[in-house]
Amino acid sequence: MAEAGLAKAVAAVAAEAGALALSHWRTDFHRWEKSPGDPVSQVDLDVNTLIRARLSALLPDAGWLSEETIDTADRLTCGQVWVVDPIDGTRDFIRGRDGWAISIALAEAGRVTIGVLDAPARGEIWSAAVGQGALRNGVSVQVGSRRDLAGARVPIDALPKDSDLVAVAKPNSIALRIAMVAADEADMVATLRWGNEWDIAAAALIAAEAGATVTDAHGVQLSFNTASAQAFGVLATTPAIHAAAVARLAERAKALSVR
Repeated sequence: MAEAGLAKAVAAVAAEAGALALSHWRTDFHRWEKSPGDPVSQVDLDVNTLIRARLSALLPDAGWLSEETIDTADRLTCGQVWVVDPIDGTRDFIRGRDGWAISIALAEAGRVTIGVLDAPARGEIWSAAVGQGALRNGVSVQVGSRRDLAGARVPIDALPKDSDLVAVAKPNSIALRIAMVAADEADMVATLRWGNEWDIAAAALIAAEAGATVTDAHGVQLSFNTASAQAFGVLATTPAIHAAAVARLAERAKALSVR
């Protein structure tokens, strides 16, 4: 399947999955914690099943990496791998808030080539294919032009009183926060913890195709379908402030990334 046709097919899968999730949003569905502070719901699992069936039909030989599927090493031998978070932002989904999205990415040789986020509670679908730019609801999006780290807009619940950054509304979904940088609704998203590839794969491509600089918290290029399926943090910014952000975070990143 040609890349343009495949990207369109992936968007259709995401839209179907989004519709399924939306039909259960703000209803009485079963939910529990996989571990303390790590919520999941039956809807996450049902969406995961749907997405896997649809994507497996598109590329039968592709590997599979998903938050809601037990991981195996088989994917490491595959040339193409689906990297999926059935519902990114489960906390917002469970609370009846709109900051959640379906996240689907296709990785090849460590790089994401197709990324789709479907956020039906917000009426948004984000998509990107490598070298083809990024779209929200079919309209091209472009990163902002901020050149100074001071004053940068950051999606966060609250900032210290002495911070020189500016807080903007924060969805629970890290993927949607990264997408905000793509659409010039934020200037920087930074996390300083070991995180999973499925949380950021699709959004990282969307932001990069919109012109953002996207790395791990150390400023190192992200790689996907790694053995651990994790990276230390994510840093998505306007291009001009990325180096300053890496420098500001360097000491904390070094200390927190030690396992």
